[in-house]
Amino acid sequence: MEWHVKVGDHVQEDQVLADVMTDKATVEIPAPVAGTVVALGGEVGGMLAVGGELLRLEVSGAGDATEAPAAKPVPRLREAAPKPDSAASPRPSAPVAAIEAAPPPAPSRPAARPGPPRPPGEKPIASPAVRRRARDAGVDLRLVYGTGPAGRISHADLDAFLRGTAAAPVAAAGRVAISTVEEVKVTGLRRRIAQKMAESKRRAAHFSYVEEIDVTALEELRAALNAGAAEGRPRLTLLPFLMQAIVRAVADFPQMNALYDDEAEIIHRHGGVHIGIATQTPSGLMVPVVRHAEARDLWDCAAEAQRLAEAARGGRATREELTGSTITITSLGALGGIVSTPVLNRPEVAIVGVNRQVVRPVWQAGQVVPRTMMNLSSSFDHRVVDGYDAARFIQRIKALIETPATILIEA
Repeated sequence: MEWHVKVGDHVQEDQVLADVMTDKATVEIPAPVAGTVVALGGEVGGMLAVGGELLRLEVSGAGDATEAPAAKPVPRLREAAPKPDSAASPRPSAPVAAIEAAPPPAPSRPAARPGPPRPPGEKPIASPAVRRRARDAGVDLRLVYGTGPAGRISHADLDAFLRGTAAAPVAAAGRVAISTVEEVKVTGLRRRIAQKMAESKRRAAHFSYVEEIDVTALEELRAALNAGAAEGRPRLTLLPFLMQAIVRAVADFPQMNALYDDEAEIIHRHGGVHIGIATQTPSGLMVPVVRHAEARDLWDCAAEAQRLAEAARGGRATREELTGSTITITSLGALGGIVSTPVLNRPEVAIVGVNRQVVRPVWQAGQVVPRTMMNLSSSFDHRVVDGYDAARFIQRIKALIETPATILIEA
C-alpha cells in the first residue's frame, strides 16, 4: 500500500518500512535490524507472495546484503522483531507484521516555510491513520508540510497545520478553474471489494424484492426497553430486532441461510445462523460476522454487533471475525433512501437491506394516522431461491417486526 523508505535510506531497528494490506486489514512491517535500504521488492499497489522478498537491507559489518523477507501478516498482535544474537550469524529473522496501537512519535516541527509544501503533481506521503484524520478534518494533505523522511507527513505535522502554524498557499480572490486530475490506484481492500462485487454480479442471478413495514410498535417497544434497561446492557437499535426476526424466519425457510457452491453445484444449508453486518469503515466496506445468532438473545446480539462494528472501523477485526457469514444485513442508516438493490455477499443466497424510517400518514381502521414506516429491500440468488419463497420469507420477517413482542417469545 505504501513505502515509508526508499533505496539509500538508513533505517533503525523497528522502524516502519511499509504498509501491507491483506484481504481485510492493513499492517505495518518493521525493520528487523538497522541498515541501509539497497533494494525494494515491489511497487505501491503490487501483489507480493507471502514469503517473497519485501526489501534488502545492507547491514553494517555483515559483509553482504541481508534479505528481510515479508512475513505472514498478523493483523491484531504486535511482537518485537527478534534481535540477532551477537554470537550467531548476523542474518536477522523475518519481521512479524503488526498494526501499531499508536503512531510513532514524530520529530519536532521546524518553523513554517513560505511557498507550496511540494512540487506540483507530487503526491503527499502519509500513513493511513494520518490520511484518515486529514479526511475527517477536511484537510487536503497536499497543503501540509511533512517533516519526515522524503517529506512524509506525520500526526504532528497535521496537528501543526490544524493549529494554523503551518504555511499554506493564499487562495486567489474570486473563483478559479481547477484542471487537476488525481489518479487513484485501486489497491488493497478497495481492489478486493471491487473484485468481489463484480464477481457476485457476474455469477449470481440477482433479483430484489421490496416490502413496506410498519415499525411504529417496534420503535415504541425499543424505547421502553432502553428506558428500563439494567446498567451495563447495550442500547437497543433496530438491528438486533431484525437479527432475531431473521433467526426465526430462516427456521421456516432454511434455503435462505445457505451458501451456494456453483462450481460443485451444491447448496450448503447451515443450521447455525451467522449474520454478516455490512459495515462502512474508513478503509471501505467490511462484513463482520455475528456467529450463532440463534443462540443469542436481543441484548447479546446488540452487544456483539456493536463490538464487531467498532473493531472493523478501528482496523482491529480478525480474519475469523470477517468471514463465515451465512446471510447478511446491509443498511445505510439515515441515508438509506426509499429503495435499494443490495449486491449479494456471494456465496450467500440472501441479503436483507434496511431503508430509512419515515413518519407518513397511513389509512388504518377507517382513518388517516401517522405511522413510522420503513422499507426492506432484499436481494436473492434466483438460481437457488424462487421468487415466491423469497416473498414469503420477507413477509415472515415483516410479521415479526410489526408485532415485535413475538420476537421476545422463546420458541
